[in-house]
Amino acid sequence: MASAPPAAIAATPTADPSTPLLVMEGVTKSFPGVVALSGASLRVGRGEVHALVGQNGAGKSTLVRILTGAHRRDGGTVVFDGRPIDFRSPQAAQVGGVSTIYQEINLVPYRSVAENIFMGREPRSFGLINWRKMNRDARALLARLGIRIDVTRPLLELNVALQQMVAIARAVSFDSKLVVMDEPTSSLDDREVETLFNVIRGLKADGVSVLFITHRLDELYAVCDRVTIMRDGVTVDERPMAEIGKLELVARMLGKELGEVRREGQTGFRDAGRRAGSGRALLEVDHIERGRALQGATVAVREGEIVGLAGLLGSGRTEVARVVFGADQIERGEVRFGGQPTHFRGPGDAIRAGIGFCSEDRKVEGIVPHLSVRENLTLAALPVLARHGIVDHDRQREIVDRFIARLGIKTAGPDQPIRELSGGNQQKVLLARWLCLDPKLLILDEPTRGIDVGAKAEIQALVDELADGGLGVLMISSEIEELTEGGDRVVVLRDGRTVAELSHAEADQDTILAAMAQGEGQAAAGDGQAAAGVGVPAAVGGGSA
Repeated sequence: MASAPPAAIAATPTADPSTPLLVMEGVTKSFPGVVALSGASLRVGRGEVHALVGQNGAGKSTLVRILTGAHRRDGGTVVFDGRPIDFRSPQAAQVGGVSTIYQEINLVPYRSVAENIFMGREPRSFGLINWRKMNRDARALLARLGIRIDVTRPLLELNVALQQMVAIARAVSFDSKLVVMDEPTSSLDDREVETLFNVIRGLKADGVSVLFITHRLDELYAVCDRVTIMRDGVTVDERPMAEIGKLELVARMLGKELGEVRREGQTGFRDAGRRAGSGRALLEVDHIERGRALQGATVAVREGEIVGLAGLLGSGRTEVARVVFGADQIERGEVRFGGQPTHFRGPGDAIRAGIGFCSEDRKVEGIVPHLSVRENLTLAALPVLARHGIVDHDRQREIVDRFIARLGIKTAGPDQPIRELSGGNQQKVLLARWLCLDPKLLILDEPTRGIDVGAKAEIQALVDELADGGLGVLMISSEIEELTEGGDRVVVLRDGRTVAELSHAEADQDTILAAMAQGEGQAAAGDGQAAAGVGVPAAVGGGSA
C-alpha cells in the first residue's frame, strides 16, 4: 500500500469537535512490587499541544505506554476520538491515529534513512518497492524539518540529533490525530529545537494534537497550551500553561510548598568554585588532534575538581571524552593522567587506571536492559568480583545493597530488570557502576539528560559530594546553567579546539555562548593553567566560521 504524501498529516475528526480527543480516567497499572499508576487521568483537546510532566517514576512513561499499546492497563478507561480503545501494540496505535516519538531512537541503524521513515509502509509498484518515490517522499518530509541529507545513507552514519529528526519525520508521516513526543529535544541543538517547535505549531494548525513530554521547563512555556502534572502514579493537577509559573510547577511536581522550593532553589550543587586551585593535576589533555573532530583540544582536571566542558553539537566534547577513556586514539598531542603520559589502547586500560565514563546515550551505551539492577551495577566490577570465572555473590550483594542505599536508587529489589526503572534511577545505577570501583576520574557526558528536576538535583548533589571527597570530574552538558552552577571551571570547545577556559566566577551564560558561537572567550589565568601545566590561548580560532 502506498504511503501518504508528506503533506498529508492533518487529522480528520470523526467525533464532536467540542469533545476532547483523548480522555484517560482512573488508569491503574502495577508491576511486581511496584504500583506505577494509581487512578491516573489525562485529557488532551483537539488541536492542542498538551504537556505531561512529573519526576522520573511519576508514571508518565507508563501512562503513555498504556495509551500506545506497549503495556496493558489493570483498570480505568481510555477514550480516543470519541471511541473506547484498547490498543494491543504500538503498531495498532499508529493505525488508530497515535504516533510516538521516543527519547531513545527506536529505528533500525543499518537501514537507510528513507527505509526507516516508511518502514512497513513502503510505496510499491507491481508488488515491488518503489525506491524512487520512497526516497523522494523522504527528502520532502525532511525538508519540512529543515534537514537536507542523503536519504539513501544508513541511519547509523548520522549523529544522534539527525537520527532524532528522522524519527520525528517518521512520526509526522502518519495520518495521525495525536503525536506523542517523549523528550524529543534531548539530542537537538537550539536551531533544531526551534525547527521542531515550528513543526509542532504546524501540526496544531492542521488540527493535530501533540502530547509533549519534557523536563526542560522553558520548552513547555514555548509551545504548550495546557499541562498535566503527575506525582507517584497519580495526576495531581491540570492547568493552562498561562496560569502556572515555573516555581509552582516544580513545587507541584515535587510535592513541596512553593516557599520551600523558592528557598531551596532548583539546583543540587552547593558552592561550586570553592575548590578551584586545590588538588594535584589529575588529567591533562594537551592540544590533541584526531581527524576533523579534534583540532587542538586542551583541557585539564585536578583532584577534587569539577570541570565543565561546553560546546555546540560537533564541537568535539564527546570526542575528547572518548580519547581520555581510550575508546579513540589521537593523531597528535598528548594525554597525561596522574602526571604520566598515557597511551590507553582501549577502555579496559582506562578503567584499570581509575577512569569511569557515563556516556551520553544510557540506553545504547550504558544499561543492558534485560539484565537486573544488580548485574548492571556490578558489570564493570566483574573482573574484581570473580575468581577463576566464578562471581563472589556475597561480595556482589554487599556492593549492590550499599550503593542502592547510598544513591537512593528506587527499585523493587536488586533483581528487578533495569529497563523497568525510571530514567533518573537508571542513571544512578550507571553512576554506581563506576563508583563501586573507587575511580580517580569520572567522565559524565550529559549526566542529567532526560531526567526530572528532582532526580537531576540529587545527581548534581552527588557529583558535588564526590568532588568534595577528591574525585576529579569532567562533566559534559548542553545545559549552560548546569555548567555555570556546578563547574569549578568551564572549558569551551568549538570546531574541535579549545577556545576559552573560564573560572567559576567568569563563567556566565553570555560569555560561554559568545565563545561557542565565535570562538571568543577569556582563558582563565593564573593558578588554573599553571597547576595543570597546560596553556590555553584566550581566543583560539577567533571569529572564524
